[in-house]
Amino acid sequence: MKFRTINNLIIGCLIAAGITSCSKKLDVFPKNDLTPATTYSTAAGYKSVLAKVYGGLATTGNSGPAGSSDIQGLDEGSQSPFIRGFFNAQELPTEEAIVSWDDQTIKDFHGLKWTSSDPFILGLYSRLVYNVSIANEYLREATDDKLSSRNISGSEAADIKNSRAEVRFLRAFNYWALMDLFGKSTYITDSMQVGTKLPGEIGRKELFHYIDKELKEIDGELAPAHTIEYGRVDQAAAWALRARMYLNAPVYLGFSTEDGQAIPYYTDAITYSKKVIDAGYQLVSGYPKLFMADNDKQKAEFIFTINCDGLRTQSFGNTTFLVKAAAGTDFLEYGMSEGWAGYRTTAALVDKFPDPTGNTDQRALFSNLSAKTINNVGDYAQGVHVRKFVNKRSDGGPVSDVQHNFADIDFPVFRLAEMYLIYAEAVLRHGTGGDATTALTYMNKLRYRAYGDSYGPNSEGLLLAGDLNLQLILDERARELYWEGHRRTDLIRYNLLTTSTYLWPWKGGVASGTGVDSKYNLFPIPATVRSANPTLTQNTGY
Repeated sequence: MKFRTINNLIIGCLIAAGITSCSKKLDVFPKNDLTPATTYSTAAGYKSVLAKVYGGLATTGNSGPAGSSDIQGLDEGSQSPFIRGFFNAQELPTEEAIVSWDDQTIKDFHGLKWTSSDPFILGLYSRLVYNVSIANEYLREATDDKLSSRNISGSEAADIKNSRAEVRFLRAFNYWALMDLFGKSTYITDSMQVGTKLPGEIGRKELFHYIDKELKEIDGELAPAHTIEYGRVDQAAAWALRARMYLNAPVYLGFSTEDGQAIPYYTDAITYSKKVIDAGYQLVSGYPKLFMADNDKQKAEFIFTINCDGLRTQSFGNTTFLVKAAAGTDFLEYGMSEGWAGYRTTAALVDKFPDPTGNTDQRALFSNLSAKTINNVGDYAQGVHVRKFVNKRSDGGPVSDVQHNFADIDFPVFRLAEMYLIYAEAVLRHGTGGDATTALTYMNKLRYRAYGDSYGPNSEGLLLAGDLNLQLILDERARELYWEGHRRTDLIRYNLLTTSTYLWPWKGGVASGTGVDSKYNLFPIPATVRSANPTLTQNTGY
Protein backbone atom coordinates (compact mmCIF):
# COMPACT_ATOMS: atom_id res chain seq x y z
CA MET A 1 0.00 0.00 0.00
CA LYS A 2 1.27 3.46 -0.82
CA PHE A 3 1.88 5.59 2.25
CA ARG A 4 2.44 9.29 1.71
CA THR A 5 2.29 11.87 4.48
CA ILE A 6 0.67 14.43 2.20
CA ASN A 7 -2.17 12.01 1.37
CA ASN A 8 -2.82 11.26 5.02
CA LEU A 9 -2.95 14.95 5.83
CA ILE A 10 -5.36 15.76 3.03
CA ILE A 11 -8.01 13.42 4.37
CA GLY A 12 -7.21 13.14 8.06
CA CYS A 13 -6.40 16.72 9.00
CA LEU A 14 -8.83 18.65 6.84
CA ILE A 15 -11.91 17.40 8.56
CA ALA A 16 -10.35 17.97 11.95
CA ALA A 17 -9.50 21.52 10.94
CA GLY A 18 -13.04 22.22 9.83
CA ILE A 19 -12.02 23.96 6.62
CA THR A 20 -15.13 24.49 4.52
CA SER A 21 -15.99 26.20 1.28
CA CYS A 22 -14.80 29.74 0.77
CA SER A 23 -16.37 29.97 -2.69
CA LYS A 24 -20.10 29.58 -2.16
CA LYS A 25 -20.36 33.09 -3.54
CA LEU A 26 -18.10 33.19 -6.54
CA ASP A 27 -15.56 36.00 -6.69
CA VAL A 28 -16.08 37.20 -3.12
CA PHE A 29 -13.16 37.12 -0.70
CA PRO A 30 -13.26 34.17 1.71
CA LYS A 31 -14.50 35.30 5.11
CA ASN A 32 -12.59 34.58 8.29
CA ASP A 33 -15.65 33.18 10.04
CA LEU A 34 -15.65 30.28 7.58
CA THR A 35 -12.38 29.12 9.14
CA PRO A 36 -12.69 28.20 12.85
CA ALA A 37 -10.44 30.27 15.10
CA THR A 38 -9.01 27.09 16.54
CA THR A 39 -7.60 26.00 13.17
CA TYR A 40 -4.49 28.14 13.48
CA SER A 41 -4.01 27.81 17.22
CA THR A 42 -1.49 24.97 16.87
CA ALA A 43 1.22 23.89 14.46
CA ALA A 44 -0.90 20.85 13.63
CA GLY A 45 -3.68 23.17 12.54
CA TYR A 46 -1.34 24.92 10.13
CA LYS A 47 -0.27 21.59 8.71
CA SER A 48 -3.90 20.69 8.08
CA VAL A 49 -4.48 23.85 6.06
CA LEU A 50 -1.22 23.33 4.18
CA ALA A 51 -2.60 19.92 3.22
CA LYS A 52 -5.77 21.63 2.01
CA VAL A 53 -3.74 23.96 -0.22
CA TYR A 54 -2.12 20.91 -1.82
CA GLY A 55 -5.36 18.95 -1.69
CA GLY A 56 -7.22 21.47 -3.84
CA LEU A 57 -5.40 19.94 -6.81
CA ALA A 58 -6.40 16.35 -5.98
CA THR A 59 -9.72 16.46 -4.10
CA THR A 60 -13.00 18.33 -4.41
CA GLY A 61 -14.12 18.68 -0.80
CA ASN A 62 -13.67 17.35 2.71
CA SER A 63 -15.74 14.16 2.50
CA GLY A 64 -14.00 11.87 0.06
CA PRO A 65 -15.44 11.55 -3.44
CA ALA A 66 -18.62 13.50 -2.72
CA GLY A 67 -20.12 15.73 -0.03
CA SER A 68 -18.94 19.00 1.54
CA SER A 69 -17.85 20.23 -1.88
CA ASP A 70 -15.49 23.19 -2.09
CA ILE A 71 -17.49 24.57 -5.03
CA GLN A 72 -21.23 24.76 -4.51
CA GLY A 73 -23.82 24.58 -7.30
CA LEU A 74 -21.82 22.39 -9.68
CA ASP A 75 -21.39 18.65 -10.06
CA GLU A 76 -18.59 17.79 -7.65
CA GLY A 77 -17.25 14.83 -9.59
CA SER A 78 -17.23 16.20 -13.12
CA GLN A 79 -17.16 19.99 -12.93
CA SER A 80 -15.22 21.17 -9.89
CA PRO A 81 -12.04 18.98 -9.81
CA PHE A 82 -8.72 20.40 -10.94
CA ILE A 83 -7.24 17.40 -12.81
CA ARG A 84 -10.46 16.53 -14.64
CA GLY A 85 -11.20 20.15 -15.50
CA PHE A 86 -7.62 20.82 -16.60
CA PHE A 87 -7.64 17.69 -18.76
CA ASN A 88 -10.91 18.69 -20.44
CA ALA A 89 -9.53 22.14 -21.19
CA GLN A 90 -6.07 21.08 -22.35
CA GLU A 91 -6.75 17.78 -24.13
CA LEU A 92 -10.35 17.67 -25.39
CA PRO A 93 -9.98 20.67 -27.76
CA THR A 94 -7.09 18.86 -29.50
CA GLU A 95 -6.47 15.72 -31.51
CA GLU A 96 -5.38 13.87 -28.36
CA ALA A 97 -8.83 13.32 -26.84
CA ILE A 98 -12.45 13.06 -27.87
CA VAL A 99 -15.44 12.11 -25.73
CA SER A 100 -18.54 10.09 -26.54
CA TRP A 101 -20.75 11.28 -23.68
CA ASP A 102 -23.63 13.72 -23.97
CA ASP A 103 -23.09 15.22 -20.51
CA GLN A 104 -24.34 18.78 -20.90
CA THR A 105 -21.81 20.69 -23.01
CA ILE A 106 -18.85 18.30 -22.80
CA LYS A 107 -18.73 17.66 -26.56
CA ASP A 108 -18.33 21.38 -27.20
CA PHE A 109 -14.72 21.12 -26.07
CA HIS A 110 -13.51 18.96 -28.97
CA GLY A 111 -15.85 20.86 -31.29
CA LEU A 112 -14.20 24.14 -30.22
CA LYS A 113 -17.56 25.83 -29.79
CA TRP A 114 -17.98 26.49 -26.08
CA THR A 115 -19.68 29.56 -24.60
CA SER A 116 -19.39 31.65 -21.46
CA SER A 117 -22.31 29.74 -19.93
CA ASP A 118 -20.50 26.39 -20.06
CA PRO A 119 -20.71 24.71 -16.60
CA PHE A 120 -17.42 22.85 -17.03
CA ILE A 121 -15.59 26.10 -17.74
CA LEU A 122 -17.30 27.68 -14.72
CA GLY A 123 -16.13 24.78 -12.56
CA LEU A 124 -12.53 25.03 -13.68
CA TYR A 125 -12.35 28.79 -13.21
CA SER A 126 -13.97 28.48 -9.79
CA ARG A 127 -11.60 25.71 -8.73
CA LEU A 128 -8.54 27.76 -9.65
CA VAL A 129 -9.79 30.90 -7.88
CA TYR A 130 -10.77 28.82 -4.84
CA ASN A 131 -7.28 27.32 -4.69
CA VAL A 132 -5.77 30.80 -4.84
CA SER A 133 -8.11 31.91 -2.03
CA ILE A 134 -7.09 29.05 0.26
CA ALA A 135 -3.42 29.82 -0.38
CA ASN A 136 -4.01 33.48 0.48
CA GLU A 137 -5.76 32.52 3.71
CA TYR A 138 -2.81 30.38 4.76
CA LEU A 139 -0.30 33.13 3.96
CA ARG A 140 -2.27 35.71 5.95
CA GLU A 141 -2.24 33.44 8.98
CA ALA A 142 1.41 32.32 8.67
CA THR A 143 3.15 35.64 9.29
CA ASP A 144 5.72 36.02 12.04
CA ASP A 145 3.35 38.24 14.01
CA LYS A 146 0.51 35.71 13.83
CA LEU A 147 2.77 32.84 14.90
CA SER A 148 4.13 34.86 17.82
CA SER A 149 0.65 35.84 18.96
CA ARG A 150 -0.26 32.16 19.09
CA ASN A 151 2.87 31.15 20.99
CA ILE A 152 4.10 28.98 18.13
CA SER A 153 7.89 29.08 18.18
CA GLY A 154 11.04 27.09 17.63
CA SER A 155 11.16 24.39 14.98
CA GLU A 156 7.37 24.47 14.59
CA ALA A 157 7.43 28.15 13.69
CA ALA A 158 10.38 27.57 11.38
CA ASP A 159 8.53 24.79 9.52
CA ILE A 160 5.48 27.00 9.03
CA LYS A 161 7.64 29.90 7.86
CA ASN A 162 9.40 27.62 5.37
CA SER A 163 6.08 26.35 4.07
CA ARG A 164 5.09 29.87 2.98
CA ALA A 165 7.29 29.52 -0.11
CA GLU A 166 5.53 26.28 -1.04
CA VAL A 167 2.14 27.96 -0.74
CA ARG A 168 3.28 30.91 -2.81
CA PHE A 169 4.38 28.45 -5.48
CA LEU A 170 1.01 26.69 -5.44
CA ARG A 171 -0.75 30.03 -5.70
CA ALA A 172 1.50 30.94 -8.64
CA PHE A 173 0.77 27.60 -10.30
CA ASN A 174 -2.99 28.14 -10.07
CA TYR A 175 -2.54 31.67 -11.41
CA TRP A 176 -0.44 30.23 -14.26
CA ALA A 177 -3.35 27.97 -15.21
CA LEU A 178 -5.72 30.96 -15.16
CA MET A 179 -3.29 32.93 -17.33
CA ASP A 180 -2.86 30.08 -19.79
CA LEU A 181 -6.51 29.09 -20.07
CA PHE A 182 -8.41 32.34 -19.56
CA GLY A 183 -5.86 35.06 -20.33
CA LYS A 184 -6.88 37.00 -17.22
CA SER A 185 -8.13 36.35 -13.72
CA THR A 186 -9.86 37.58 -10.65
CA TYR A 187 -6.98 39.11 -8.71
CA ILE A 188 -6.67 38.39 -5.00
CA THR A 189 -3.56 38.22 -2.83
CA ASP A 190 -2.87 37.69 0.85
CA SER A 191 -2.23 41.40 1.34
CA MET A 192 -5.76 42.35 0.36
CA GLN A 193 -8.21 43.04 3.15
CA VAL A 194 -10.69 40.25 3.68
CA GLY A 195 -14.33 41.25 3.50
CA THR A 196 -17.15 41.63 1.02
CA LYS A 197 -15.35 43.93 -1.38
CA LEU A 198 -15.31 42.57 -4.91
CA PRO A 199 -11.78 41.87 -6.14
CA GLY A 200 -10.46 43.37 -9.33
CA GLU A 201 -9.03 41.83 -12.48
CA ILE A 202 -5.48 41.15 -13.61
CA GLY A 203 -4.65 40.83 -17.32
CA ARG A 204 -2.42 38.29 -19.02
CA LYS A 205 0.75 40.37 -19.26
CA GLU A 206 0.41 41.52 -15.67
CA LEU A 207 -0.23 37.95 -14.54
CA PHE A 208 2.89 36.75 -16.32
CA HIS A 209 5.06 39.33 -14.58
CA TYR A 210 3.35 38.74 -11.23
CA ILE A 211 3.93 34.98 -11.40
CA ASP A 212 7.49 35.46 -12.59
CA LYS A 213 8.19 37.84 -9.71
CA GLU A 214 6.70 35.42 -7.16
CA LEU A 215 8.81 32.54 -8.45
CA LYS A 216 11.97 34.65 -8.35
CA GLU A 217 11.29 35.80 -4.79
CA ILE A 218 10.77 32.30 -3.41
CA ASP A 219 13.70 30.72 -5.24
CA GLY A 220 16.01 30.82 -2.24
CA GLU A 221 13.27 29.91 0.22
CA LEU A 222 12.15 26.63 -1.30
CA ALA A 223 13.88 23.40 -0.34
CA PRO A 224 16.68 22.30 -2.69
CA ALA A 225 15.77 19.60 -5.18
CA HIS A 226 15.32 16.10 -3.72
CA THR A 227 15.39 17.29 -0.09
CA ILE A 228 11.66 17.50 0.70
CA GLU A 229 9.10 14.74 0.94
CA TYR A 230 7.65 13.41 -2.29
CA GLY A 231 4.61 15.37 -3.46
CA ARG A 232 5.75 18.70 -2.04
CA VAL A 233 7.29 21.44 -4.14
CA ASP A 234 10.94 22.44 -4.09
CA GLN A 235 13.26 24.72 -6.05
CA ALA A 236 13.19 22.49 -9.11
CA ALA A 237 9.39 22.77 -9.34
CA ALA A 238 9.69 26.56 -9.47
CA TRP A 239 12.43 26.32 -12.10
CA ALA A 240 10.25 23.96 -14.15
CA LEU A 241 7.27 26.31 -14.06
CA ARG A 242 9.50 29.20 -15.10
CA ALA A 243 10.92 27.18 -18.01
CA ARG A 244 7.40 26.32 -19.18
CA MET A 245 6.28 29.94 -18.86
CA TYR A 246 9.27 31.33 -20.71
CA LEU A 247 8.79 28.97 -23.64
CA ASN A 248 5.23 30.27 -23.97
CA ALA A 249 6.08 33.89 -23.16
CA PRO A 250 5.34 35.20 -26.68
CA VAL A 251 1.77 33.92 -26.40
CA TYR A 252 1.30 35.28 -22.89
CA LEU A 253 2.88 38.64 -23.66
CA GLY A 254 1.27 39.11 -27.05
CA PHE A 255 4.01 38.96 -29.64
CA SER A 256 5.06 36.51 -32.35
CA THR A 257 7.19 33.49 -31.54
CA GLU A 258 9.57 34.79 -34.21
CA ASP A 259 9.70 38.33 -32.80
CA GLY A 260 13.08 39.41 -31.51
CA GLN A 261 11.42 40.13 -28.15
CA ALA A 262 11.01 36.37 -27.74
CA ILE A 263 14.74 35.58 -27.75
CA PRO A 264 15.43 36.59 -24.11
CA TYR A 265 12.56 34.40 -22.95
CA TYR A 266 13.79 31.43 -24.97
CA THR A 267 17.18 32.03 -23.38
CA ASP A 268 15.53 31.93 -19.97
CA ALA A 269 13.71 28.73 -20.97
CA ILE A 270 17.07 27.16 -21.73
CA THR A 271 18.55 28.42 -18.46
CA TYR A 272 15.79 27.09 -16.22
CA SER A 273 15.14 23.82 -18.00
CA LYS A 274 18.89 23.17 -17.73
CA LYS A 275 18.84 23.99 -14.01
CA VAL A 276 16.24 21.26 -13.55
CA ILE A 277 18.10 18.84 -15.80
CA ASP A 278 21.29 19.38 -13.82
CA ALA A 279 19.54 18.92 -10.46
CA GLY A 280 19.96 15.16 -10.50
CA TYR A 281 16.74 13.91 -12.10
CA GLN A 282 16.88 10.83 -14.31
CA LEU A 283 14.66 9.21 -16.92
CA VAL A 284 13.12 6.03 -15.55
CA SER A 285 13.51 2.92 -17.66
CA GLY A 286 10.12 1.63 -18.79
CA TYR A 287 7.81 4.44 -19.89
CA PRO A 288 4.52 2.74 -18.86
CA LYS A 289 5.65 2.58 -15.21
CA LEU A 290 5.37 6.37 -15.01
CA PHE A 291 1.57 6.10 -15.11
CA MET A 292 0.88 3.04 -12.96
CA ALA A 293 -0.45 2.73 -9.41
CA ASP A 294 3.00 2.70 -7.82
CA ASN A 295 4.43 5.49 -9.91
CA ASP A 296 5.57 7.17 -6.69
CA LYS A 297 8.55 4.83 -7.04
CA GLN A 298 9.55 6.68 -10.21
CA LYS A 299 10.31 9.92 -8.39
CA ALA A 300 13.76 10.11 -9.99
CA GLU A 301 11.97 11.54 -13.03
CA PHE A 302 9.14 13.44 -11.32
CA ILE A 303 9.74 17.05 -10.36
CA PHE A 304 6.28 17.68 -8.94
CA THR A 305 3.25 15.40 -8.79
CA ILE A 306 -0.31 15.71 -7.55
CA ASN A 307 -0.52 12.74 -5.22
CA CYS A 308 -3.60 10.56 -5.60
CA ASP A 309 -4.42 7.58 -3.42
CA GLY A 310 -7.31 5.15 -3.72
CA LEU A 311 -8.09 5.38 0.00
CA ARG A 312 -6.91 8.81 1.13
CA THR A 313 -7.80 11.09 -1.79
CA GLN A 314 -10.92 9.55 -3.24
CA SER A 315 -12.36 11.63 -6.06
CA PHE A 316 -14.14 11.16 -9.37
CA GLY A 317 -12.04 13.97 -10.79
CA ASN A 318 -8.40 13.07 -10.20
CA THR A 319 -6.50 10.21 -11.85
CA THR A 320 -9.44 7.91 -11.15
CA PHE A 321 -11.15 9.85 -13.92
CA LEU A 322 -8.19 9.39 -16.30
CA VAL A 323 -8.43 5.62 -15.86
CA LYS A 324 -12.18 5.01 -15.69
CA ALA A 325 -13.13 7.44 -18.46
CA ALA A 326 -10.73 5.69 -20.84
CA ALA A 327 -11.84 2.15 -19.93
CA GLY A 328 -14.80 0.25 -21.31
CA THR A 329 -15.70 -3.39 -20.91
CA ASP A 330 -11.97 -4.02 -20.66
CA PHE A 331 -11.85 -2.19 -17.30
CA LEU A 332 -9.99 -5.06 -15.65
CA GLU A 333 -7.05 -4.33 -17.93
CA TYR A 334 -7.03 -0.84 -16.45
CA GLY A 335 -7.11 -2.20 -12.89
CA MET A 336 -10.54 -0.78 -12.10
CA SER A 337 -13.92 -2.10 -10.97
CA GLU A 338 -15.71 -0.48 -13.92
CA GLY A 339 -15.18 1.54 -17.05
CA TRP A 340 -17.03 4.71 -18.02
CA ALA A 341 -16.53 4.22 -21.78
CA GLY A 342 -16.11 7.85 -22.70
CA TYR A 343 -12.70 9.19 -23.69
CA ARG A 344 -10.44 7.97 -26.46
CA THR A 345 -8.10 9.50 -29.03
CA THR A 346 -8.16 10.28 -32.74
CA ALA A 347 -6.20 8.94 -35.69
CA ALA A 348 -4.17 12.16 -35.76
CA LEU A 349 -2.36 11.22 -32.54
CA VAL A 350 -2.08 7.53 -33.36
CA ASP A 351 -0.55 8.27 -36.77
CA LYS A 352 2.32 10.11 -35.10
CA PHE A 353 3.63 6.71 -34.02
CA PRO A 354 5.23 4.72 -36.90
CA ASP A 355 4.18 1.57 -35.03
CA PRO A 356 1.15 2.39 -32.85
CA THR A 357 1.01 -1.15 -31.46
CA GLY A 358 3.75 -0.22 -29.02
CA ASN A 359 6.02 -3.02 -30.16
CA THR A 360 8.76 -0.50 -30.89
CA ASP A 361 7.86 2.82 -29.26
CA GLN A 362 6.61 1.90 -25.78
CA ARG A 363 4.79 5.23 -25.49
CA ALA A 364 2.10 3.99 -27.89
CA LEU A 365 -0.22 2.77 -25.14
CA PHE A 366 -3.27 2.12 -27.29
CA SER A 367 -5.92 -0.50 -27.94
CA ASN A 368 -8.86 -0.81 -30.35
CA LEU A 369 -6.52 0.20 -33.16
CA SER A 370 -8.70 -1.42 -35.82
CA ALA A 371 -11.41 1.18 -35.18
CA LYS A 372 -9.40 4.39 -35.39
CA THR A 373 -11.83 6.02 -37.82
CA ILE A 374 -14.60 7.87 -35.98
CA ASN A 375 -17.82 8.29 -37.95
CA ASN A 376 -19.98 8.75 -34.87
CA VAL A 377 -18.47 10.81 -32.04
CA GLY A 378 -21.04 9.37 -29.63
CA ASP A 379 -19.92 5.79 -30.19
CA TYR A 380 -17.12 4.89 -27.78
CA ALA A 381 -16.39 1.77 -29.84
CA GLN A 382 -15.16 4.05 -32.62
CA GLY A 383 -11.77 5.54 -31.95
CA VAL A 384 -8.51 4.30 -30.47
CA HIS A 385 -8.60 3.66 -26.73
CA VAL A 386 -5.81 5.04 -24.54
CA ARG A 387 -4.31 2.75 -21.94
CA LYS A 388 -1.75 5.17 -20.54
CA PHE A 389 -3.01 5.58 -16.97
CA VAL A 390 -3.48 2.12 -15.45
CA ASN A 391 -4.34 1.39 -11.83
CA LYS A 392 -2.01 -1.58 -11.53
CA ARG A 393 1.33 -1.73 -9.77
CA SER A 394 4.48 -2.38 -11.76
CA ASP A 395 5.63 -4.79 -9.02
CA GLY A 396 2.38 -6.78 -9.17
CA GLY A 397 1.41 -5.88 -5.60
CA PRO A 398 -2.03 -4.83 -4.35
CA VAL A 399 -3.36 -1.30 -4.79
CA SER A 400 -4.55 0.61 -1.73
CA ASP A 401 -8.25 0.40 -2.64
CA VAL A 402 -8.77 -3.34 -2.92
CA GLN A 403 -12.24 -2.69 -4.38
CA HIS A 404 -10.52 -0.93 -7.31
CA ASN A 405 -12.97 1.96 -7.25
CA PHE A 406 -10.34 4.71 -6.94
CA ALA A 407 -6.86 5.01 -8.41
CA ASP A 408 -3.46 5.27 -6.75
CA ILE A 409 -1.78 6.96 -9.72
CA ASP A 410 -0.05 10.27 -9.03
CA PHE A 411 -0.50 12.92 -11.71
CA PRO A 412 2.81 14.23 -13.11
CA VAL A 413 2.73 18.03 -13.27
CA PHE A 414 6.41 18.37 -14.16
CA ARG A 415 8.80 15.63 -15.17
CA LEU A 416 12.27 15.56 -16.62
CA ALA A 417 11.14 14.64 -20.14
CA GLU A 418 9.34 17.97 -20.51
CA MET A 419 12.50 19.84 -19.54
CA TYR A 420 14.46 18.05 -22.28
CA LEU A 421 11.79 19.07 -24.79
CA ILE A 422 11.70 22.68 -23.58
CA TYR A 423 15.48 22.94 -23.87
CA ALA A 424 15.48 21.55 -27.42
CA GLU A 425 12.64 23.79 -28.63
CA ALA A 426 14.12 26.91 -27.07
CA VAL A 427 17.46 26.20 -28.78
CA LEU A 428 15.69 25.83 -32.14
CA ARG A 429 13.86 29.10 -31.48
CA HIS A 430 17.28 30.78 -31.17
CA GLY A 431 17.57 31.14 -27.43
CA THR A 432 21.15 31.57 -26.28
CA GLY A 433 23.12 29.60 -23.73
CA GLY A 434 22.27 26.21 -25.20
CA ASP A 435 23.43 24.27 -28.21
CA ALA A 436 21.98 21.93 -30.83
CA THR A 437 24.31 19.07 -29.92
CA THR A 438 23.04 18.98 -26.34
CA ALA A 439 19.46 19.34 -27.57
CA LEU A 440 19.94 16.32 -29.85
CA THR A 441 21.41 14.35 -26.94
CA TYR A 442 18.35 15.08 -24.81
CA MET A 443 15.96 14.10 -27.60
CA ASN A 444 17.79 10.84 -28.11
CA LYS A 445 17.61 10.10 -24.40
CA LEU A 446 13.82 10.20 -24.77
CA ARG A 447 13.96 8.02 -27.87
CA TYR A 448 16.28 5.51 -26.21
CA ARG A 449 13.88 5.07 -23.30
CA ALA A 450 10.85 4.99 -25.59
CA TYR A 451 12.28 2.16 -27.67
CA GLY A 452 12.99 -0.01 -24.64
CA ASP A 453 16.50 1.18 -23.75
CA SER A 454 17.57 0.84 -27.34
CA TYR A 455 16.91 2.67 -30.58
CA GLY A 456 14.84 -0.17 -31.97
CA PRO A 457 15.46 -2.44 -34.94
CA ASN A 458 17.96 -0.89 -37.34
CA SER A 459 18.28 2.08 -34.94
CA GLU A 460 15.06 3.52 -36.35
CA GLY A 461 14.50 5.58 -33.22
CA LEU A 462 17.86 7.34 -33.35
CA LEU A 463 17.72 11.01 -34.33
CA LEU A 464 20.52 12.60 -36.35
CA ALA A 465 21.52 16.25 -36.32
CA GLY A 466 19.61 16.97 -39.54
CA ASP A 467 16.40 15.63 -38.04
CA LEU A 468 16.00 18.38 -35.46
CA ASN A 469 13.33 20.91 -36.36
CA LEU A 470 10.33 22.50 -34.67
CA GLN A 471 7.82 20.11 -36.23
CA LEU A 472 9.77 17.16 -34.85
CA ILE A 473 9.73 18.75 -31.40
CA LEU A 474 5.97 19.31 -31.55
CA ASP A 475 5.35 15.72 -32.66
CA GLU A 476 7.73 14.37 -30.05
CA ARG A 477 5.88 16.34 -27.38
CA ALA A 478 2.68 14.62 -28.53
CA ARG A 479 4.27 11.19 -28.35
CA GLU A 480 5.89 11.78 -24.96
CA LEU A 481 3.35 13.97 -23.13
CA TYR A 482 -0.09 13.08 -24.50
CA TRP A 483 -2.92 13.10 -21.93
CA GLU A 484 -0.73 14.98 -19.42
CA GLY A 485 -2.31 18.39 -20.01
CA HIS A 486 0.06 20.03 -22.50
CA ARG A 487 -1.43 19.77 -25.99
CA ARG A 488 -3.72 22.81 -26.20
CA THR A 489 -0.91 25.08 -24.99
CA ASP A 490 1.51 23.50 -27.48
CA LEU A 491 -0.82 23.91 -30.45
CA ILE A 492 -1.49 27.55 -29.58
CA ARG A 493 2.26 28.22 -29.39
CA TYR A 494 2.56 26.81 -32.93
CA ASN A 495 -0.58 28.69 -34.10
CA LEU A 496 -2.33 25.40 -34.91
CA LEU A 497 -5.21 25.08 -32.44
CA THR A 498 -7.80 27.19 -34.27
CA THR A 499 -6.33 27.68 -37.74
CA SER A 500 -6.93 25.44 -40.74
CA THR A 501 -3.19 24.76 -41.08
CA TYR A 502 -3.51 21.57 -39.04
CA LEU A 503 -6.74 19.58 -38.97
CA TRP A 504 -7.77 16.46 -37.10
CA PRO A 505 -10.95 14.36 -36.94
CA TRP A 506 -13.94 16.33 -35.69
CA LYS A 507 -12.00 19.55 -35.08
CA GLY A 508 -14.62 22.28 -35.11
CA GLY A 509 -17.41 19.67 -35.17
CA VAL A 510 -16.63 18.53 -38.73
CA ALA A 511 -15.62 14.94 -39.44
CA SER A 512 -12.59 15.91 -41.52
CA GLY A 513 -11.78 18.90 -39.31
CA THR A 514 -12.07 22.62 -39.93
CA GLY A 515 -10.54 25.88 -38.75
CA VAL A 516 -12.46 27.86 -36.14
CA ASP A 517 -12.61 31.38 -34.75
CA SER A 518 -9.33 32.42 -33.10
CA LYS A 519 -11.30 33.41 -29.99
CA TYR A 520 -11.14 29.74 -28.99
CA ASN A 521 -7.46 30.13 -28.19
CA LEU A 522 -8.81 31.36 -24.86
CA PHE A 523 -11.69 30.25 -22.69
CA PRO A 524 -14.29 32.86 -21.76
CA ILE A 525 -14.67 34.27 -18.27
CA PRO A 526 -17.79 32.43 -17.05
CA ALA A 527 -20.97 34.49 -17.27
CA THR A 528 -21.91 33.56 -13.70
CA VAL A 529 -18.60 34.91 -12.42
CA ARG A 530 -19.03 38.18 -14.28
CA SER A 531 -22.57 38.54 -12.94
CA ALA A 532 -21.21 38.16 -9.41
CA ASN A 533 -18.35 40.54 -10.10
CA PRO A 534 -19.10 43.19 -12.77
CA THR A 535 -15.55 44.52 -12.52
CA LEU A 536 -14.38 41.57 -14.63
CA THR A 537 -14.19 41.98 -18.41
CA GLN A 538 -14.82 39.36 -21.07
CA ASN A 539 -12.38 37.95 -23.60
CA THR A 540 -12.79 39.18 -27.18
CA GLY A 541 -15.47 37.40 -29.16
CA TYR A 542 -17.53 36.04 -26.28
